Amino acid sequence: MNRAELADFLRRRRARLEPADVGLAPGSRRRTPGLRREEVAALAGMSVDYYVRLEQSRSPQPSVQMLMALSRALRLSEDERDHIFYLAGHEAPSRLSTSGMVRVGLLPVLSQLTESAAQVISDLGVTLAQNFLAQVMFGTDLLGRSFYVTWFTHPEGRARVPVEDHEHLSRVHVADLRATAARRAVDPQVTAMVRHLTAESEEFRRLWAEHQVAVRRSDRKRFIHPAVGTVEVDCEVLLTPEHDQRLIVYSARPGTEAHDQLRLLRVVGLQDLGRPEPASGTGRF
Repeated sequence: MNRAELADFLRRRRARLEPADVGLAPGSRRRTPGLRREEVAALAGMSVDYYVRLEQSRSPQPSVQMLMALSRALRLSEDERDHIFYLAGHEAPSRLSTSGMVRVGLLPVLSQLTESAAQVISDLGVTLAQNFLAQVMFGTDLLGRSFYVTWFTHPEGRARVPVEDHEHLSRVHVADLRATAARRAVDPQVTAMVRHLTAESEEFRRLWAEHQVAVRRSDRKRFIHPAVGTVEVDCEVLLTPEHDQRLIVYSARPGTEAHDQLRLLRVVGLQDLGRPEPASGTGRF
């Protein structure tokens, strides 16, 4: 691991980005160019202290999951992502993976969506990137993790959704995953996820057996936020040509209660959100 080179690379890539590039509000005047360290840490879902130690050449070797999170947060190209892996003493991930880096064409769209929450999700439900409002609405704890796995195997994964909506969302998730499993039938990553969910969740087994198939394209959803209560939003899903990633936009019509709630959440910001370290095993699927 080359700590000095890694630290220099992180500092220079952080200085290259402006808040608008990652969907953040400009905020107060900045004395130096680029993102603040705490902003990068929040985008990557890690503690500020750990990120500071990375930039100061004082950290232990970062994990593969952490490097992937930093690559997403800093909007690195594939070549830059490979470079950060080499500097940290890891082999670069395969470029054939469909659940790693955000497609370049989606990043400008994500960063320009300031009035709506937006996330880039892989076809296995892995959250790859979020704009500022999505971080406020949903938190950053799902970055690099599959919400399919969280939904069906961790009860706390449903805390942001009203109980009466759980059955509908469970069916949506299973039907969407069924479509992915058919399209990527020989992919061991997909079969491993289905096998894991089948073993761990009776609900998933029941719904999987119904063989419902539907690629998610639009919906209305309700989310619970501790600062503003239940927010009902329109969800539009933009698929990449290969259907391996999708940009999900959560919006509300002007004049509605939900529109006012979204505006309030932009003011609330990240002050109520924790910044957990990435969970172990986030890259299994």
